[in-house]
Amino acid sequence: PSCKVFFAKDPLKIVRAQGQYMFDEKGEKYLDCINNVAHVGHSHPYVIKAATKQMELLNTNSRFLHDNLVQYAQRLTATLPEKLSVCYFVNSGSEANDLALRLARQYHGHQDVITLENAYHGHVTSLIDISPYKFNQLGKNSKKEFVHVAPSPDIYRGKYREDHPDPASAYAEEVKKIIEETQKNGRKIAAFIAESMQSCGGQVIPPVGYFQKVAEYVRAAGGVFIADEVQVGFGRVGKHFWAFQLQGEDFVPDIVTMGKPIGNGHPMSCVVTTREIAESFGASGLEYFNTFGGNPVSCAIGLAVLDVIEKEDLQGNATHVGNYLLELLTEQKEKHPLVGDIRGVGLFVGVDLVKDQQKRTPATAEALHLIYKLKEHQILLSADGPHRNILKFKPPMCFTMEDAKHVVETIDALLTEMEEATGMKTESDASTNAQCKRKTTEGSSQPEGANESIGHMNGAACRQENVLYSNKHSVPSERIRT
Repeated sequence: PSCKVFFAKDPLKIVRAQGQYMFDEKGEKYLDCINNVAHVGHSHPYVIKAATKQMELLNTNSRFLHDNLVQYAQRLTATLPEKLSVCYFVNSGSEANDLALRLARQYHGHQDVITLENAYHGHVTSLIDISPYKFNQLGKNSKKEFVHVAPSPDIYRGKYREDHPDPASAYAEEVKKIIEETQKNGRKIAAFIAESMQSCGGQVIPPVGYFQKVAEYVRAAGGVFIADEVQVGFGRVGKHFWAFQLQGEDFVPDIVTMGKPIGNGHPMSCVVTTREIAESFGASGLEYFNTFGGNPVSCAIGLAVLDVIEKEDLQGNATHVGNYLLELLTEQKEKHPLVGDIRGVGLFVGVDLVKDQQKRTPATAEALHLIYKLKEHQILLSADGPHRNILKFKPPMCFTMEDAKHVVETIDALLTEMEEATGMKTESDASTNAQCKRKTTEGSSQPEGANESIGHMNGAACRQENVLYSNKHSVPSERIRT
């Protein structure tokens, strides 16, 4: 019972996939907007060939020397700032984040961890402890004494919003307060950990400058900054290879964790850190060994994924298609009172559905209803966030302009149907909406936001009258981690 599937009331049996499409047992084709794991596309022939070729020769553990391991470490660290130069290869994002915590705690012997509201970092015990997205479901006393939760730097729903003169500093000051309070209680900070862009937390893009200030406060307290790139790395943001680079060239984490896209579905992941932190970890006297981490087949696959990203210019595609998707969705925001906010960068986009644009009341039932209706139209999308009202776009990087257009046209039709069914949209609503247009990127294929290709269109300006969504339209609201 604790193991959930997508669309529990009408689950899909998928038997094969290719590119950005998945096929069920009846041969029906579904457009995949969910799988950030199949990063360069499902069943990519170049990746499969690399895996098969290496499997035919050798697959063993990393206690034997092998060129693939060294070559992959070189290729991977070449994408990162210079000081991030030591790789530990593991098998999943959870393993990577667990090891990152061990590295951080060994560095200065501190234990406490600062995490963000609604954060999710993995399924092993050490990570459930620092994932409010999970431990909050266990009751009010589930938070451990060594865990401290900072406000999510969400400028649409958070404590400091888009009208604040400096939300980055304001959110960073909240972290500083936590550190000061922790020190008063005789505790010491080992690490601050955050996804470079929060996924399960609701597709949240931190304001530029936030990470720099947080890192300053955390390092002054003897801690390290861990950037979790498990869901958002490897060029998904478009212009940059890593999402933390959206904060600017002056920000460099102390530890970066990665998984999911690194192997295009093959179980592999990595922790990259500085030589200083790695040496302190080695000084503990415990040697580190992982049976399958860094094996020749995994490294061959990792090298192939990097090749495909480069040869097929998937970063360029993420920028091009992502900007177009943001532009189309912004147009929907002007048409539909159910759409409160559009935010995203590259092929990482969130649509915040609301019952009231001024109050920003989460439209949870509506979001889940929409997900099921999209499935009927053979489009796979998920809803997440603390209220499960955020539509999450994180498709394979081969997603096209035509795919984006098809998805948004379908969402447009379904939202119109839903709004008419509930009386949410009236002629007066439409005219009010037209008069209250906020600044958008109409007419441009390059939406601009807080930083580079980031779009963040809030819905505070115009209030829309609506009614509660009818119960007959509701669907099961299981929270599914994707």
